[in-house]
Amino acid sequence: MKKVLVVEDDDSLRLLYTSELSDDGYEVLPVSCGDEALEVFKEKKPDLVVLDIRLSGMSGLEILGEMLKVKKDIHVVINSAYPNFQREFATWGADAYLVKSSDTSVLRETVKSILEEKPASTSV
Repeated sequence: MKKVLVVEDDDSLRLLYTSELSDDGYEVLPVSCGDEALEVFKEKKPDLVVLDIRLSGMSGLEILGEMLKVKKDIHVVINSAYPNFQREFATWGADAYLVKSSDTSVLRETVKSILEEKPASTSV
């Protein structure tokens, strides 16, 4: 079962994302802040991170930088209410940048497409 770390400080959204992604068959690791996110990231080694940008303490961009130091090929979906951060260089380390919505279908489809991406076959 693929593991998805959800870093979201809004309790309602964190619960919603956890429920929806669990229904999709993922083991969801929900956290509310940067320090906890980094601890769970190092300990549980998730396959993908859904990351908010505006958090108390560390920002999502700082967390992303720290995660990339640990594992350069980690899959990250930035999920933010602020589309203006999309242009920042620091977000380029993410696989996708989504603007938050109460409709989770885009988030769910993005997670699915990233985690179920098949490596290109090589022919000899």
